[in-house]
Amino acid sequence: MAEFSWDIRSPLDRALVSGAYGARGDAGVLLTEIRNFDLVQVMARRGKAADMAKAAKGRFGVAAPETPKAVTTADATLIWSGPDQFFVLSQGGKHGTGALAPAFAASTSLSDQSHARVLISASGAKARAMLAKLSSIDLHPDTFAVGTAAPTSMDHTSVTIWRGNDRVDGQAVFNVLVFATFAESLWHTMLDSAAEYGVNIRHSEELT
Repeated sequence: MAEFSWDIRSPLDRALVSGAYGARGDAGVLLTEIRNFDLVQVMARRGKAADMAKAAKGRFGVAAPETPKAVTTADATLIWSGPDQFFVLSQGGKHGTGALAPAFAASTSLSDQSHARVLISASGAKARAMLAKLSSIDLHPDTFAVGTAAPTSMDHTSVTIWRGNDRVDGQAVFNVLVFATFAESLWHTMLDSAAEYGVNIRHSEELT
């Protein structure tokens, strides 16, 4: 029997070219693909939402988001993805499906989405302007404050976007989760949108 060797690669492996792109000068947008993360979809079973919320509080020490929010703990981010459901974003396996199963077994269905989604971080002085071309979400800081999340679409592609903590220089950070099969298309669209501002492209193994 033939043996197969699988290479684990990012869906953006071919499309992402680190370095400068677009207009010259100081880059207005920093686009970073975050790799090597754990992402688990947590969905309450029928009639078990209260039990799920209790399990989440016990597991993470914070209440799971019940509205379009992202809640950050010391080693995970809980991102609202719909009524009675949320994502758990983390690294290192501490909050993978196997680790979460004992706490949620009685109330919740877990689905590992780690290799089904691509995570792109956009920051910089023109990140908001770039994203505004692609989304109907109002990203003004008065409306889309730190911790705000939204399942929405960008260029007809379903995404989940949330605002992370600001960078040390005060610039806003927007995180975008997109299905892996649509990631390359959205990536090129984001580059086209950001080109006039100048883009600094990179990938990272660390969550920001």
